[in-house]
Amino acid sequence: MTPTLRTARLLFRPYGPEDENVFVELLSDEVVCRWMGQERCSEAEIRTVYRSILTDVYGKNLFDVWGVWRDGDYVGHAEIKKTGNVDGHEAIVALVRKHWGQGLGGELVQGLLTYAADTLGLKEVYGMVGAENTASLALSERLGFRHVRDVVSDTGGVTKMLVVSTVKDTPDACGSTHRDR
Repeated sequence: MTPTLRTARLLFRPYGPEDENVFVELLSDEVVCRWMGQERCSEAEIRTVYRSILTDVYGKNLFDVWGVWRDGDYVGHAEIKKTGNVDGHEAIVALVRKHWGQGLGGELVQGLLTYAADTLGLKEVYGMVGAENTASLALSERLGFRHVRDVVSDTGGVTKMLVVSTVKDTPDACGSTHRDR
């Protein structure tokens, strides 16, 4: 069951029926969709996806999906799930445009990485970022993601596959570092 998570400014909570309209609004934004590497879908299709999250994803405990909130305001969407691109898990995030540039993306991703390490026991997490999405690529680099390979779509679009270790280097009493989760 998807738990509720908290960071300094954000609340990650499983979606409820009352959250459908904010989810639809987020995924109806063509700029958000472009940076997520997907085509903009119709409202009916987005609502179908949303209802599937409530019934199938949560009902069958397929993977973790959250609506992300700050002081009661919807900030965006987050998930962590197995990826079809490699043998591993992928973090997926989308922010409502009015929240861009406030440092919330980094906090959101860091919250997912902490959950991935501490709760799921993952040693690494993947991310897929459009090659033209310079802001997200810069954020990923600041968070320690490294480039694995480029994925080229049938239409020629390039997405950067990235990976980050969730294992931290920590100093011991003698000042040497070792890997710790």
